Amino acid sequence: MSFEALSTLLELSMKSLLRNEALAISTLQKLPTELFPSLFKEAFKSRHMKILTAMVAEWPFASLPVGAMMKVPDVVILQAVLDGVDILLMQKVDHRRSKLQVLDLRNVHNVFWDVCPGIEGVDCSKGTLSKEQTENGLPRYDLRQFLKVVTDFELRDHLDEQQAFLLQWAQQRKVSIHLCCMKMTICATPVHIIKMVLDTFQPYYIEELELSTVWTPVALSCFACCFGQMRNLHKLHLSCIYIDTKDVNTSEDKEKKYSARFISQISKLNYLQHLYINGFYFSSEHIKQLFRCLRSRLQSLSIDLYEFSQSDLQHLSQCKWLFQLKHLNFCGVTLLNLCPTPLQFLLENVTDTLHTLELENCSIRDSQLCALLPALSQCLHLTRVNFTDNDISTSVLKDRLQSLGNLSKLTEKLYPAPLECYDDLGHFLVSKFAKVCPDFLDTVRAKREPKTISFSSHNCLKCFQHCVFDNKARLCPCLS
Repeated sequence: MSFEALSTLLELSMKSLLRNEALAISTLQKLPTELFPSLFKEAFKSRHMKILTAMVAEWPFASLPVGAMMKVPDVVILQAVLDGVDILLMQKVDHRRSKLQVLDLRNVHNVFWDVCPGIEGVDCSKGTLSKEQTENGLPRYDLRQFLKVVTDFELRDHLDEQQAFLLQWAQQRKVSIHLCCMKMTICATPVHIIKMVLDTFQPYYIEELELSTVWTPVALSCFACCFGQMRNLHKLHLSCIYIDTKDVNTSEDKEKKYSARFISQISKLNYLQHLYINGFYFSSEHIKQLFRCLRSRLQSLSIDLYEFSQSDLQHLSQCKWLFQLKHLNFCGVTLLNLCPTPLQFLLENVTDTLHTLELENCSIRDSQLCALLPALSQCLHLTRVNFTDNDISTSVLKDRLQSLGNLSKLTEKLYPAPLECYDDLGHFLVSKFAKVCPDFLDTVRAKREPKTISFSSHNCLKCFQHCVFDNKARLCPCLS
């Protein structure tokens, strides 16, 4: 019998079993382990809530990644699943079949549901997941002490129905389960809601935080205590943090004090690896404090600030925790009037580790690029560079192409169209672009054939798209 026929027969059998709810529930204890995933998917799809509840209570694997199947919030499904957890918690361990340790509610793809019965990934004889699946991004600490309920949480101005239900359920079962948030996003959320959520989630388990909000300095200071408890934070994204100073009771000194209190908590994040800062309305003094407070070696640093000074660049370049960066992103940071020496110094200190460099739309000129090239040409692990949307001449662009030609791992190169492709009024010259780009490609290929190389114009002021040359010219809609 072919695999397709066997799969169809199994699907029909599952649907037939689900038509008799009482029979389906009564046979779960005798159901072969390898059939559980298929039956669960069918019960989920056809919304057999009582069967779902019973299957959770009998789940024979260490992890149940049900969130991968919940593409949109569904309180009814969530309640059925959590009812099954309640049954599981009330059973005596010695008399239950379930091996469930982690209930994963995150809406992310999980390889578990791609595995068909009897095929690699599910060890049917032991009723467990493969090592790869049990380590599919789940917390690795204290897995056996409590049943873990893992989720991501996006907080806005209020809790939605599913969030409120999950929190209330978890608060009533603190002695039996740990509610673990892997990724938390906070957008314009009142501090009292955040504190209530973090009292339930335990900040210690949060590994990724995105903060985007408008707060008074006092509110920011109140959040600082919760922030400092996120000791396992690996990724921090500070996005569009705006400090509201309209409160007449908040003096300038208090504003600085409260903001500094928040930043100082970064010194407690000993596992931080990835830091992203954009639209961060803090002064240069606070940027200085931020880099001084780092206590772990970063792998990724991304900065997109509306105002970035020479002093900011200097403090960044002197931070020893950045000397093993793999990814550096300055896209959108205006470097036009800044001395490139600090950035050159930083590049010299990451030559053994740097993989990607993003300097798109930084208003870089010929002199600044020439200053960076010697250090950049020593970054032997570099795989991608992006210099698009900068003002570079033809001669310097050719020199750059040649100096980076010896980097054997550099397979993705994104360059700007040279200055000569624009007239004195800034209008893009299509004929010039189509002429010089093939010459640039020949220069690159004389050294090594790259996987990806392209030359892009500035954004068109009408359609806001680029003209791009990658073996052939592709014009924006206004010029095509």
